[in-house]
Amino acid sequence: MRSKENLILHELIGLKAEVVFSGSFSLVGMKGKVVDETKNTFTLEMKRDSILIEKKIPKKGNIFRFRLPDGSSAEIDGSEILYSPEDRAKKVLRRKKLNSFI
Repeated sequence: MRSKENLILHELIGLKAEVVFSGSFSLVGMKGKVVDETKNTFTLEMKRDSILIEKKIPKKGNIFRFRLPDGSSAEIDGSEILYSPEDRAKKVLRRKKLNSFI
């Protein structure tokens, strides 16, 4: 089950997301449904003037707020998840184990 604590270990496609911080001011406030994810980007489906458009947003340098199915939300720094979706859980867990030894 997805929660704030384990969100980065789960699938993010299908969740609603919003850019809450970015080095590029034009990206702040962009929100929509995550329809695709690559190693470096999220693709958000957004509604503009009753038309659905897709916008690719880089992970690096942006902080995203994800809305979970239970209504809660969680923020993730995109720079911490610069992995392909299928490798993310494995690499994040490995990194946390290494950091626990330091």
